[in-house]
Amino acid sequence: MNIKKNAMVSISMTLSDDNGNIIEDNEEEIIYLHGGYGHLFQKLEEELEGKTIGDAFTVNLKPSEAFGEFNEDLVSKEMLSDLPDDIEVGMELDGDLDGVIFNVLEVDETHALIDGNHPYAGFHLIATGNILEIEHLDDETIAKVLEEEHHAH
Repeated sequence: MNIKKNAMVSISMTLSDDNGNIIEDNEEEIIYLHGGYGHLFQKLEEELEGKTIGDAFTVNLKPSEAFGEFNEDLVSKEMLSDLPDDIEVGMELDGDLDGVIFNVLEVDETHALIDGNHPYAGFHLIATGNILEIEHLDDETIAKVLEEEHHAH
């Protein structure tokens, strides 16, 4: 059975930087709906097309193919008076930009340094893993999966 559009696919995957340092080692399998639904990086999904259970993969991802380029405009120093009273390093804040989560990097007496970039923005990544399961779904099941995903957001 090969991976093709509308297959529910289960993979194991590790993300490393281009120096071989493991950035993310997913202990649980990743399950996604194959076919351009935005569940995986597009280049990774293209590389998995046609693979079968047991196949291994290694995919090099440029920043633009993964979490994006680092954007200096998403880093700013904000007055504490404009932020929640309980602010602390590591906290996540919703910003004015739709879908952007800001991480608090530093806090001093008057300001906080916040960053809206994904923690891996600007990184060249290497995705390695194995295909664990493939299940081809009918149109009705696909519609249910996509509907459930829509309600979860």
